[in-house]
Amino acid sequence: MERSPGEGPSPSPMDQPSAPSDPTDQPPAAHAKPDPGSGGQPAGPGAAGEALAVLTSFGRRLLVLIPVYLAGAVGLSVGFVLFGLALYLGWRRVRDEKERSLRAARQLLDDEEQLTAKTLYMSHRELPAWVSFPDVEKAEWLNKIVAQVWPFLGQYMEKLLAETVAPAVRGSNPHLQTFTFTRVELGEKPLRIIGVKVHPGQRKEQILLDLNISYVGDVQIDVEVKKYFCKAGVKGMQLHGVLRVILEPLIGDLPFVGAVSMFFIRRPTLDINWTGMTNLLDIPGLSSLSDTMIMDSIAAFLVLPNRLLVPLVPDLQDVAQLRSPLPRGIIRIHLLAARGLSSKDKYVKGLIEGKSDPYALVRLGTQTFCSRVIDEELNPQWGETYEVMVHEVPGQEIEVEVFDKDPDKDDFLGRMKLDVGKVLQASVLDDWFPLQGGQGQVHLRLEWLSLLSDAEKLEQVLQWNRGVSSRPEPPSAAILVVYLDRAQDLPLKKGNKEPNPMVQLSIQDVTQESKAVYSTNCPVWEEAFRFFLQDPQSQEVDVQVKDDSRALTLGALTLPLARLLTAPELILDQWFQLSSSGPNSRLYMKLVMRILYLDSSEICFPTVPGCPGAWDVDSENPQRGSSVDAPPRPCHTTPDSQFGTEHVLRIHVLEAQDLIAKDRFLGGLVKGKSDPYVKLKLAGRSFRSHVVREDLNPRWNEVFEVIVTSVPGQELEVEVFDKDLDKDDFLGRCKVHLTTVLNSGFLDEWLTLEDVPSGRLHLRLERLTPRPTAAELEEVLQVNSLIQTQKSAELAAALLSIYMERAEDLPLRKGTKHPSPYATLTVGDSSHKTKTISQTSAPVWDESASFLIRKPHTESLELQVRGEGTGVLGSLSLPLSELLVADQLCLDRWFTLSSGQGQVLLRAQLGILVSQHSGVEAHSHSYSHSSSSLSEEPELSGGPPHITSSAPELRQRLTHVDSPLEAPAGPLGQVKLTLWYYSEERKLVSIVHGCRSLRQNGRDPPDPYVSLLLLPDKNRGTKRRTSQKKRTLSPEFNERFEWELPLDEAQRRKLDVSVKSNSSFMSRERELLGKVQLDLAETDLSQGVARWYDLMDDKDKGSS
Repeated sequence: MERSPGEGPSPSPMDQPSAPSDPTDQPPAAHAKPDPGSGGQPAGPGAAGEALAVLTSFGRRLLVLIPVYLAGAVGLSVGFVLFGLALYLGWRRVRDEKERSLRAARQLLDDEEQLTAKTLYMSHRELPAWVSFPDVEKAEWLNKIVAQVWPFLGQYMEKLLAETVAPAVRGSNPHLQTFTFTRVELGEKPLRIIGVKVHPGQRKEQILLDLNISYVGDVQIDVEVKKYFCKAGVKGMQLHGVLRVILEPLIGDLPFVGAVSMFFIRRPTLDINWTGMTNLLDIPGLSSLSDTMIMDSIAAFLVLPNRLLVPLVPDLQDVAQLRSPLPRGIIRIHLLAARGLSSKDKYVKGLIEGKSDPYALVRLGTQTFCSRVIDEELNPQWGETYEVMVHEVPGQEIEVEVFDKDPDKDDFLGRMKLDVGKVLQASVLDDWFPLQGGQGQVHLRLEWLSLLSDAEKLEQVLQWNRGVSSRPEPPSAAILVVYLDRAQDLPLKKGNKEPNPMVQLSIQDVTQESKAVYSTNCPVWEEAFRFFLQDPQSQEVDVQVKDDSRALTLGALTLPLARLLTAPELILDQWFQLSSSGPNSRLYMKLVMRILYLDSSEICFPTVPGCPGAWDVDSENPQRGSSVDAPPRPCHTTPDSQFGTEHVLRIHVLEAQDLIAKDRFLGGLVKGKSDPYVKLKLAGRSFRSHVVREDLNPRWNEVFEVIVTSVPGQELEVEVFDKDLDKDDFLGRCKVHLTTVLNSGFLDEWLTLEDVPSGRLHLRLERLTPRPTAAELEEVLQVNSLIQTQKSAELAAALLSIYMERAEDLPLRKGTKHPSPYATLTVGDSSHKTKTISQTSAPVWDESASFLIRKPHTESLELQVRGEGTGVLGSLSLPLSELLVADQLCLDRWFTLSSGQGQVLLRAQLGILVSQHSGVEAHSHSYSHSSSSLSEEPELSGGPPHITSSAPELRQRLTHVDSPLEAPAGPLGQVKLTLWYYSEERKLVSIVHGCRSLRQNGRDPPDPYVSLLLLPDKNRGTKRRTSQKKRTLSPEFNERFEWELPLDEAQRRKLDVSVKSNSSFMSRERELLGKVQLDLAETDLSQGVARWYDLMDDKDKGSS
């Protein structure tokens, strides 16, 4: 049996007490077995003893049945028998507990040292202070010095709290502006140092000490918040722990040490006796705190990676690096499984023994992770991976605690501890570790990842990570440490007030925040932030400088991490200019990246990217991956020939004529009209138009889209109804055979309504065939924005086809049972559910689904693999922007689920829907016209697509860059407009895309918006206005406006476009930034081209 490191040596046979019945006291002949070949009979006394034991056991069991017989003979009920049985079980339980106590006492007498180490679960560092070891030196001389310095330390603490801490507390919360310290006394009991240990042979430029400190003091600190008449304080405190003191750097001048760093390697034991805490937590702004939260914050304040740095020399270099140095390394902890755990669940008041619902807590310093709960299992399989930063070797310990999940209080199942120095020595440590304080073992694989200061092996690391199955997060390839130093010339708040700046740093979905520095626009933070990176080549760090209220942004910065890969030693140490901020606002940061490399002889990097060749929980199975017992895994899907052959049918319901009147009033004496609407049925889907009130010649002008196949015989069923309060009246029907539309691609006809005396319906049908190229996507989006009707949903720009073939390595249910998986595919509001495959972790679905895509740049495919009755087994999010840059707009491969366990094989292909009968021509050529001071921005088909608007009416997605073909902007800036007359709707359409290079009159950028007025009318009926954008000189609106009027009348009008800004919050005055008047008679309204127009002063408005 394996022994824990904390246990003593096994007692020798000579140390064991000898019982009278010990068989070792018998002569050797008593142990001799008879020779089977001799035919001799066994010894008589031995055989008789065995027979007597069997008879005795049988007699005892027979006696148990006597009470049952007697109860039946007397005529008693079964309840008396059960009551007697309960009394007997209770007596037996008490007797067993007494026997266990006697055995424990006897074992204590036999081996006191071994039992103490086994029951107290103590390592040598955790033993009491009176136990001395050779490597720990007593420091009574140091305690005498501390006792003499203690009163003067109290004076320093009083000054520190009153002059530094109190002002910081008052500035942190408006409710604490009257906060003061009324009493500061450290008491008469000084801190004691139980022992000192010096670690030799570390680094030559530092001295490393471990101080075992103990403080049981009569400290008394009282505070008062006069505004709320609140008094609180501390009266007595206890602190016990190991404090590490590092003296570095060592210098060749007095005082020979540049700085002192102090921290606790493990969380210390802290107990504070609060006075008036309830009153203090009643103050607004503090009600969300609790006594436990405050204790946890104080206890963790000096626990790694937090440090207290005291510089001893002026102008010390690299203070931030000393306060937050780079980690020594990274340990990747694979929590694989456990076995032999104790059963804690009891039923019927302990009469029936169940199992346990185990989960594990993994800790290293302040870094804590919790595994998922495995229900009803004593041999759980977790298969989870965590990554922790190691700062001190030796000293830090990996601690794993296993608990049984219960509704009230979780039961403790055991713990193990391991010094990180052993992982550093072994590089890879894969073993079963015994649990102390309980029974069972836990299986861990620990990997030491070194930090490399060059990107030479990054591709190798990324290739290896693609084959590693990891959950709940994918494995990291690098770490990033950001040293946030200071900022300069941040913009002021309104009213020229100094801001309270803080910084938010984000990488993907991980965000960290700095402290707030109050009342300054040149803050100094000197803080460090650490991030794990999965792919440094594609990730970027987003920096937001905000006021402490988080409502006001003082500046922003987006930095691609690929810049660090080409920097010397992967370090950027410089000033960074902030955007959306003042002209001289900048931020000083130092960014350090390190590649995580596992240097082990047993690691073999896979040769095929994306194919799992790494170990996992099931790696003990020697048949895994065998090409003899299992067929080879396919690399691509094999859909049938009909996959991807769908079309999109765009149905334009225009108008109707000569409908019959169904409304009657006054009992039918007065004939009214009808309130018609249209119902459409096609391919199992139904659509319905809006209702036009009291009109026999209604105009709907609505567009519907449906996915259709080339199957012959399909029909579009159209019915017209009159909307009534009770039952809608029938106004006619007609059918359209889709064969003609699918063959010709377009149909525009008036259809006679059947089964009614009169009426006809105008429909326009167009077949859209998906094209596997993104070259025309921008034109499609522009055309869709122009022909978009107010009553219709946003038009589709692409068709997404998904073929879901299979999945592999899905997690088991309750550790051993196979799930019954199915998949759900979701894009926007549309979803598709596959069939359920019964009890397998490698289902094969062979199903396809199609989705209409309106915004290919921002939409994504959300896939979830779920088990019937077991919840989510894994998920995947595939942005459609990845398809836009793929070959033939198609991805066909294995995708790893975000849970880290399991993969799916699917094919996703995108087709762009190009309309040939939209009635508008999309332009992508450059155009410049200097005499009218307008210029059309060239649309570069080679640039990457980019989305800047969230307006549902329009998506103008071309990436605009400066080009020598463009006319330069005027002194007041430019506004970009699209003007177009929509003949189908008989409406004038104007799309306001945005502005650029606007004039800044004050210190702060303006809050611009655009106002449109159709002259000569100046009433509200022709006035339109965009939304307002905050603090920008280049706003983007992308908003659409319409005026309903004939074409000849529109050509007699002028469009007045004004760019304005609010002058102040309390004033209704508007500051004019510039305007332009467009004579619609001189504008080509048939093309719908987006153009830039130079803004003029009010007096020059007619010059364009």
